Amino acid sequence: MNLGSAQAGILYKIKELKAEGKLLQKLLDMGFINGAVVEAVRLAPLLDPIEFKIQDCLISLRKSEAALVEIEVCK
Repeated sequence: MNLGSAQAGILYKIKELKAEGKLLQKLLDMGFINGAVVEAVRLAPLLDPIEFKIQDCLISLRKSEAALVEIEVCK
C-alpha cells in the first residue's frame, strides 16, 4: 500500500521510500522517514494534492509523490 491511496483519518506507519535524488531528500527533510506515523488529513476535490499530518506538521504532496511512500496501517 502506498501513501497515494491513504484514506483520511487513518494512521499509517511509513515502511519504505521509493523516491530517488532530490525528491528523496525533500521527503526526508519533511520528516517522511521509515517508522514515522502519518495521517491523511484532507483530500483535494480532484484527489490531488493530499494533505498529510506528520510530526505535528501539515504537508501537502502530489499524489504522484505520495505514491512513492510505502505504508502500513498502524495497529
